[in-house]
Amino acid sequence: MFLPASVSRRFEALAAKPGANKSSILAAALTAFLDRGGASELEEQFAIRLNRISGQLARIERNGHVELESLALFIRYMLAVNAPLAEEDEAARAIGRDRFSAFIARVGQQLATGRRTFDPELEA
Repeated sequence: MFLPASVSRRFEALAAKPGANKSSILAAALTAFLDRGGASELEEQFAIRLNRISGQLARIERNGHVELESLALFIRYMLAVNAPLAEEDEAARAIGRDRFSAFIARVGQQLATGRRTFDPELEA
């Protein structure tokens, strides 16, 4: 069996204490290692944390798909219901541009506050 010099020195010092011997120290260390399944406690903690983060990311991805599908269906509905503007109707086009600018400004304000207009948890 090969041990690095620093570990060997510490092992020898521990075994030299009254009531201790190399066999009992090795048996206790090996038992502790096997009881943990050969994995360090840190690795186990990271695995738990990574599993939790994976679940959170899956929910975020699912919510993103729901939002995109909702937006796509709304746009399809609006395009199917609203008649196109006549090319020469500049007044209607100007109103549309103003409404779009107001919409973009409102989205920016809402995002800046950190609040959400639609929160399923608050709706229930």
